[in-house]
Amino acid sequence: MTLLVTGGAGFIGSNFVLDWLDGRDERVVNLDALTYAGNLRNLASLDGDARHVFVRGDIGDRALLDRLLAEHRPRAVVHFAAESHVDRSILGPGAFIKTNIEGTYTLLEAVRTHLAALPAGEREAFRFCHVSTDEVYGSLAPDAPAFTETHPFEPNSPYSASKAASDHLVRAWHHTYGLPVLTTNCSNNYGPYHFPEKLIPLMIVNALAGKPLPIYGDGLQVRDWLYVRDHCSAIRTVLERGRVGETYNVGGWNEKPNREIVLTICALLDELQPSPEGPYTRLITHVKDRPGHDRRYAIDARKIERELGWRPAETFDSGIRKTVAWYLANGDWVREVQSGGYRDWVQANYAQRAATA
Repeated sequence: MTLLVTGGAGFIGSNFVLDWLDGRDERVVNLDALTYAGNLRNLASLDGDARHVFVRGDIGDRALLDRLLAEHRPRAVVHFAAESHVDRSILGPGAFIKTNIEGTYTLLEAVRTHLAALPAGEREAFRFCHVSTDEVYGSLAPDAPAFTETHPFEPNSPYSASKAASDHLVRAWHHTYGLPVLTTNCSNNYGPYHFPEKLIPLMIVNALAGKPLPIYGDGLQVRDWLYVRDHCSAIRTVLERGRVGETYNVGGWNEKPNREIVLTICALLDELQPSPEGPYTRLITHVKDRPGHDRRYAIDARKIERELGWRPAETFDSGIRKTVAWYLANGDWVREVQSGGYRDWVQANYAQRAATA
């Protein structure tokens, strides 16, 4: 038995591969283009493990997809591969259209062709699990109910628009062609191997380097935070027991404003690795907000609990402590990913954002 995972060297994908192979003998074929956020060091513990077959390639390469599907005959595809950072989508939306929309289309078509040639039993057992985001739903007012699976799509950035389009494609390929799909829409993930362009890892690595901790606007944008290994367990559950054609929202039940997240990280670092210069909060700097910044996301994850019995195992307090401890223990990984390209990105995104306070 084999699983085909796309984007399995990225943050969530690599955590999923590691989690899947922890105690399982089922082989994983891991397809990743190794763009800036893909990192084989995330998977170093699997070196020499015959259960993990890594293939460097793009989901837009139809010939490669056809070959992998024919050669390995996976029982399921778990589709993580995506461009995923809002700020990057604002500066360069083209890559998001190419990967998230065109790439997902190419993958769906390759799977559709592959399934048509399978025996009936294999075809009926096959699953295509599409991993998406809560950002497709847009922004919530402070007192509005959390996003359910039936909330209308109202994307506000090139990133979320491209993911919404991919969700629509997956739905259409199910209803039009009978593709056996499952879709998950998750809240903000955090945890080990998170590339330090996103809020939590950026704050950790900047604080340890004595650099400013940039908070957009007033810092009161609210997100629901999901520990990445909890997300992995949710995907496993959906893959095993989810109803074909259904969408499942996956959240951590942890709504918190960005400023509170930064203060929590500072407090943990003050405890675990205090700075001789004083409390890390001295580095907090409010900067100009980004365009179209959604004010609040919140996931209603009752459907996946009611139908499939899944709930997150980590509280935010336990998950963020594990995350900070991981970054403290993995300085070599952090130094490696902070390459020249990463420094160029930070300069491009933050240099023009003057401090507001």
